[in-house]
Amino acid sequence: MRLLKKQVDDFLIYENVELSILVAIRMEDQKKIKKYWKSKDKSAVEATISGFPFIQTEEQESLKIEFSKKQEYEIVNLKKFN
Repeated sequence: MRLLKKQVDDFLIYENVELSILVAIRMEDQKKIKKYWKSKDKSAVEATISGFPFIQTEEQESLKIEFSKKQEYEIVNLKKFN
């Protein structure tokens, strides 16, 4: 029997409150977000993070991650989506 392993490319979902869209951020990049919020001098820490936007699909009437549109987002505008 084959064992399923945790994938390296797991994503967390954040909401960009300025643009009102959902963004998929790689789990390993969450360290940058935590580092930003813990730092007292925000200007000394990187303030942007790369992610992939969610788009509406008409075929399935649902959201999907658009991997071809990697963009930079400001960490200040990101809020974890529950």
